[in-house]
Amino acid sequence: MIQLRTTIKVADNSGAKIVQCFHVLGGDHKRYARVGEIVNAAVKEAEPRKLVKNHEKVRVLIIRQKKEYKRVDGTYVRFDDNACVVLEGKTMDPKGGRIFGPVAKEIKEKGFDKVAALAEELI
Repeated sequence: MIQLRTTIKVADNSGAKIVQCFHVLGGDHKRYARVGEIVNAAVKEAEPRKLVKNHEKVRVLIIRQKKEYKRVDGTYVRFDDNACVVLEGKTMDPKGGRIFGPVAKEIKEKGFDKVAALAEELI
């Protein structure tokens, strides 16, 4: 569950390292975002001389969350950290060229095929 002011680790090579959520997309008063949803975030830490800079506003896709969630088949899944991928503008394409760590298979089911193709493994 990602909500306002949640810090999220960035799992791609776009240049951002840590972002902080400031708006959950999907309605006026939507409180939480889950795996496969997009949030607006501010970059808190970034590598120098990369695509994304400090204090930049970006749209990110949640690919992992600590809070367990139930799948359609009845199993529960949880990860060690909250992680995201920086998206290119308002498209569904990732800004970076690599994605580190496992990615939930719900990402592919929700239409983010390019993100799923870059992932090391789908869980």
